[in-house]
Amino acid sequence: MHTASSHITTTLLAKMAFKNILRNKRRSFLTISAMTVACSMIMLALGVSAGKMNDMLVSATEQYHGHLVVSARGYQRVRRIYDHFTQRRLDIARLEIMDEVKGVSPRLRCFGLLSHDKNTSSVEVLGIQPRKEALVTSLEASLTAGTGLGGTDSAGGALIGEGLARSLGVVPGDSLVFVTRAADGSIGNDLLELKGVFATGNSKNDNALLLVDLSWLQNILVLPGQVHELAISISHPLEASLVAAKIRPMLSGDLEVQDWSVFLPEIRDAIVISHVTNGIIMAIMYLTASLCVFNTFYMSVLERSREFGIIMALGGRPWNIRVLVLLESLFMGIIAVGFGLLLGFLLNWYLQDVGIDLSGTIAPITYGGGTILPRIHAIIHPVAQCMAALCLVIICPIAGFIPANKAANLTPIEVIRGE
Repeated sequence: MHTASSHITTTLLAKMAFKNILRNKRRSFLTISAMTVACSMIMLALGVSAGKMNDMLVSATEQYHGHLVVSARGYQRVRRIYDHFTQRRLDIARLEIMDEVKGVSPRLRCFGLLSHDKNTSSVEVLGIQPRKEALVTSLEASLTAGTGLGGTDSAGGALIGEGLARSLGVVPGDSLVFVTRAADGSIGNDLLELKGVFATGNSKNDNALLLVDLSWLQNILVLPGQVHELAISISHPLEASLVAAKIRPMLSGDLEVQDWSVFLPEIRDAIVISHVTNGIIMAIMYLTASLCVFNTFYMSVLERSREFGIIMALGGRPWNIRVLVLLESLFMGIIAVGFGLLLGFLLNWYLQDVGIDLSGTIAPITYGGGTILPRIHAIIHPVAQCMAALCLVIICPIAGFIPANKAANLTPIEVIRGE
């Protein structure tokens, strides 16, 4: 019987709390509007920040590095031409069938001189298998002139960045002279046909990168069947360290796997700083919302003190008053977060699907091997954004606790007399 009575009392308090919200529509509307804006702005800030970091991470990893790299131990620090290995020492098929892996691209790398007529420039050369590289990076997708390297008939073809093309004064179809030092100490040289020109927005790649067919570069360097690294792309770049841990047992002792956070520490730090900044922004938003709730219900308690006194005079207990005020704040929080989720989702969806192009006023910013594109772009992360909104619901009754406690401590006789 006592349980049933408590249940009915709680139900009545919930009905009273909801009616009290509707009773003063103007005050409730202003409070709910403020919390709705706070909720949607938190979601928008998270979405835009994620979009900015994703642009930077994609430009650094999917335009050159890949998300994971398998290489000889120490190769990524010094890039010695002799730190190579054969593809047979690692079962690439085992990597390609992993659920997290999107593509695996074998690569060979060296440095040399590229010439056309009287113009010469030093270049970094990347030997690739075009079809496999397309699953890892977007270099060939960034073409602004000409065509890609193609398939198996790509030997003798080359792709260069637009900055390098300008300095050499070449266009697709021109011949290039390439000279380098081979692994056996001899001088490797050959003619290349410029197939296409790419533009990534990264000055390092656009001004000094030369893409050639892997088998062609293996012949020039006298390294038949050898590679310097395997670049790997995965579905979720932020989980690269977890995938690396799965790959590590597959490797022999003189090979290592590194994720993008190792060879792109500046971007890793930028993402950490972004998370801290997001935390500060959310804290400010939450504080603003809690002050709004506190002010609303504190004023409500002062205005309704006579009402609370009558309730207690008729047998209501202090905890009834506390629950009533806390339920009002909770209901307002739920309503506000409902509208905030809808508004925040629509804003993020627009910026994810359409975005705002700022290329007319802002140039791309290159940092740590990545490029921040001149646009406002968002990414929707439902779990993170819904959790941020849920925190706002939790904050509402917390902010309403002091007014609720004040209402519960009112003395019925003094309140009814107006003292």
